[in-house]
Amino acid sequence: MKTSTLPAVRVEPALRNDAEAVLDEGESLSDFVASCVRDGVAWRRTQDAFLARARDAVERSEREDSGVSPQEVLQQMDARLEAARRRLPAGKQGAGQ
Repeated sequence: MKTSTLPAVRVEPALRNDAEAVLDEGESLSDFVASCVRDGVAWRRTQDAFLARARDAVERSEREDSGVSPQEVLQQMDARLEAARRRLPAGKQGAGQ
């Protein structure tokens, strides 16, 4: 397989020094940059897939009218919080009340 190069990126000397300081033994700065690019690409693809699933879920929920309103979610969360507070011994409840 033929390889290709990434564009040169100008950075402040402090960033380059920081990058060089975290290199593993035997790892070059080029290896590190390539690894970061691979990780970034994988992360972006994961994000894109997550957002696509979320959009599909919202559309399906709206189409089937099967969603839960934000008010219902908040009511459920309030009920869970209150139940948790009741389980705490007296005097152990947080300052957020």
